[in-house]
Amino acid sequence: MYDFISGTIAELNPSCVIIENFGIGYSIYISLHTYTKLNNLKEARLYVQQIIREDSNNLYGFFEKQEREVFRLLILVSGVGPNTARLMLSYLTYNNIQKAILEDDVATLKSIKGIGLKTAQRIIVDLKDKITNQEDEQIPNIFDNKNITDEATSALLMLGFTRKAVEKVIETVIKKDKHLSVEDLVKQSLKML
Repeated sequence: MYDFISGTIAELNPSCVIIENFGIGYSIYISLHTYTKLNNLKEARLYVQQIIREDSNNLYGFFEKQEREVFRLLILVSGVGPNTARLMLSYLTYNNIQKAILEDDVATLKSIKGIGLKTAQRIIVDLKDKITNQEDEQIPNIFDNKNITDEATSALLMLGFTRKAVEKVIETVIKKDKHLSVEDLVKQSLKML
């Protein structure tokens, strides 16, 4: 599986980009959000999701990891395939989709072409517990990173730090950067302990 592809933008249109990397052109489906970010760039790095079916092998690319995470969650919902998820991310930003899910806003999801009442309700029911609301007033833009914080906490506790100190430092680090790996979270926490 691929995590990201970097290279020169050989072709760009609102639904697809071709990124050339070492002489290979990767055809990658994109949302309008990603298209807007790629406009006027000569090179790019896209976070990708490969979808393999009986009759196809497609790459879906995203300018930001958070958009890919929303895409990954959306395609877990029965009745939402990759093209529908991409359409949703073209119509609404990933932040707005997360906000609609957290606020049980069926009307916003239903306003997307191809999303009916039942599908909108199913998206909310299936995904609401997978999205974390942030303490501050910003629109939530990350997913539950409990596993990352748990692993980092365990690692720091094994090094002899107290639970109270570890939890406080980890919370501070995550507020500064919500997209850290376990390794980076531990490293930054150690600097503060």
